[in-house]
Amino acid sequence: MTVSARFPRRMAALIAGTLALGFLTVGAHAQDLTIQHSKGVTSVPAKPKKVLAFDLASLDTLNALGVEVAGVPTARFPEYLAKYGSDKYQKVGTLFEPDYEAVNAAEPDLIIVGGRSSARYADLAKIAPTVDLTVDPKDVMGSVKRNVQLLGRIFDRQAEADARLAKLETSMADLRQETAKAGKGLLVLTTGGKMSAYGPGSRFGILHGEFGVVPAVEGLATTNHGQAVTAEFILKTNPDWLFVIDRDVVVGRDGGAAKKVLENELVAQTTAWKKGQVVFLDPVNWYLTGGGITALQASADQIAKAVAKK
Repeated sequence: MTVSARFPRRMAALIAGTLALGFLTVGAHAQDLTIQHSKGVTSVPAKPKKVLAFDLASLDTLNALGVEVAGVPTARFPEYLAKYGSDKYQKVGTLFEPDYEAVNAAEPDLIIVGGRSSARYADLAKIAPTVDLTVDPKDVMGSVKRNVQLLGRIFDRQAEADARLAKLETSMADLRQETAKAGKGLLVLTTGGKMSAYGPGSRFGILHGEFGVVPAVEGLATTNHGQAVTAEFILKTNPDWLFVIDRDVVVGRDGGAAKKVLENELVAQTTAWKKGQVVFLDPVNWYLTGGGITALQASADQIAKAVAKK
């Protein structure tokens, strides 16, 4: 259990007053909330005014719900979150390393971490109430739903959260009907001229588990960096669909590097290449903001559009 030194009385009241909503409960004070997250339980004020968001997926969802934040990390924001790169938003470190002096000086009501910033949870929780909204790769949609609903409740945006989730679930249900009959797929990430494949249970396993694409191969490594593969592996696997994430785009390297890696005589022999069924996924949505409600909706829509053309 994490207790911010700035809110001892509030936490004590919350412990005594925890109610039965399970995931999020209202404490003894009407304006206090007790939140269960991946690192434990933390008390936060309802509708906190000064929020620092280190997790881009959470920032995506907050933006979608119309919640304003005060501070963000220095990062390469996707276009739809580009405003957070402006001086209007205090910069409080990087995605991996907070600027603790800046965080402390900001006197936040709530700090949100997740994914890359998750490892800094304990240090940040000493400064202010902190929650970790890291998405569980073994339960991606369960995690996303909980996170979206949690943020909706904290900021009194339940209706917006429910509407967004309902739209996403409908889109995914429709998508699964199409992908079930579209053939088998393989997802590869390219970076620096190298390739890694990801399958069910991996950080990008939502392609199969939730979007319904039948895996072209089973048993791929589920480590964070996937399984290193070659063009020979792709030819041997021979997917009907090849889904590609170009990481070089995300980190500001040469755009289009993935095409250079894949354009060879071996990959050209695959069914996916011959039928023009190679889908270059939005790398930012998949690599940076994948657990955000906007990014997930866009990913579902992109695959649905690609599959529908066939």
